[in-house]
Amino acid sequence: MNTALRRNKDFALLLSGRLVSSAGDHIQDFAFLLLVLAMTGSAAQSGLVLGVNTAAYLLVGLAAGALADRWDRRRAMIWCELGRAALAASVAIALCLDRLTLPHLYAVAALAGVLHALFESAATAALPAVVGPGQLARALGVTQGTLNTLRVGGATLAAAVHGLGRTVPFAVNALSFVASAAALCLIRGSFQQTDGPPAPGRLAADIRHGLGWLWRQPVIRVFGLLQAGDMLRYGAGYLVIVTLAQGVGASPRQIGLIFSAAAAGSLLGSLLAGRLAERFPIGRIAVAMLWVEALVFPLYAAAPDALSLGLVAFAESVLPPVYSVAMTSHRLAITPDHLRGRTSAAVDTLTMGALSAGTMAGGAMIAAWGARPATLVLAGWLLLLAVTATIARPARRAR
Repeated sequence: MNTALRRNKDFALLLSGRLVSSAGDHIQDFAFLLLVLAMTGSAAQSGLVLGVNTAAYLLVGLAAGALADRWDRRRAMIWCELGRAALAASVAIALCLDRLTLPHLYAVAALAGVLHALFESAATAALPAVVGPGQLARALGVTQGTLNTLRVGGATLAAAVHGLGRTVPFAVNALSFVASAAALCLIRGSFQQTDGPPAPGRLAADIRHGLGWLWRQPVIRVFGLLQAGDMLRYGAGYLVIVTLAQGVGASPRQIGLIFSAAAAGSLLGSLLAGRLAERFPIGRIAVAMLWVEALVFPLYAAAPDALSLGLVAFAESVLPPVYSVAMTSHRLAITPDHLRGRTSAAVDTLTMGALSAGTMAGGAMIAAWGARPATLVLAGWLLLLAVTATIARPARRAR
């Protein structure tokens, strides 16, 4: 973190709140899976609980972005954190009273997804006001690097907390959300900039206005669609890599280490992202990322053991954080403040929807063709994306 960001106490508080809150999410998601599995004996039910959370996020994402532009963002984020704290606490209390039911868990997952959508839209839209335009790329890189550091050790942390007792993860998560809300309360600066007209009165009109503005930006439109295509491959690739790892005899622990290697690659990319996003045009970064992915991804099919799979996962994961920081900083920099929540939510909804669709497609491809042919199909898809990015005029001219 450079000197200007280190001296920005508001950014430090915003980052620390997100870090604590994300740590709680890692712990709770892990506990959700094991708790539902223990209650039902069904892995499908465990996955469905997290699926409900994602579906709720997708369903309300656009509306959440519009509300983040209409409401006071800091206040909205504080109430979201307190709401999520209450949801986590309700699970802990129900467990202590031995009154927990599956409908309760599904309701918590759905409501938490709604609050998470609003929180993320407001947090992303508020960042330019907190750090200023000159530090935006660096701040995004630091944020992504911090969260990726947590991702590397998130599973280990979650397992350790769960080992203390089945109510402990939910109690810890409730406290983490309260701590995040407290950090937000200490921030003195505004989360809004007064650089545009008031939003239209109706929520549907707000959403249409934001989507219309976003579609008229050729650089954001092209790169947003390319990013969605890449996330489609990412969702499918997760299951493909797991299946390939099982095929070479990898243990569950070794499979976890493969994804830890990917997280380490993402961490490295996040540490470099701020400087590279400031130095190179966004078009060049996007083209480089897609070509690297297209050339590296087929190596999964040839990897003979878990170590080789981990090395491929590391190499493939370095550049995407650089692209993410470059694209997000570009979008936030050119978007008027009164539209940032809506545009951020629209991009997040598109990419998360593509990720979910890719996960389903990956399972279907593996069932139909097997893991190695599916790997080559996904590599062909990445090659198509790389060629498209190379020849697309907005991508070549983007700065």
